[in-house]
Amino acid sequence: MIKNDLVAAIEKNINLSHSKSVAFVEVILKYLKKGLIETGKIEIRGFGSFRVLNKKTGFGRDIRRKSQIAIPEGKRIKFFCGRELKGLILESEDTQD
Repeated sequence: MIKNDLVAAIEKNINLSHSKSVAFVEVILKYLKKGLIETGKIEIRGFGSFRVLNKKTGFGRDIRRKSQIAIPEGKRIKFFCGRELKGLILESEDTQD
């Protein structure tokens, strides 16, 4: 699913115009980004949570030059699946087999 699919679903299910549906999705994404930046975590009950984690300094390998390179520390975003969503995904796997 991409952002346009989400906009189309909102248009269809809530009966909003296309421009209002786009604005609706943009506002939600804006506040999700703001939450990650300000608090480092977002929790959506029944769906899951996003957390900003610190990534330690490490070493990698440059394949072309066959040398070791330093990878600087940084941040990454990790998604933790909620129990309800995980159950739905596992149910859908059982029906596909």
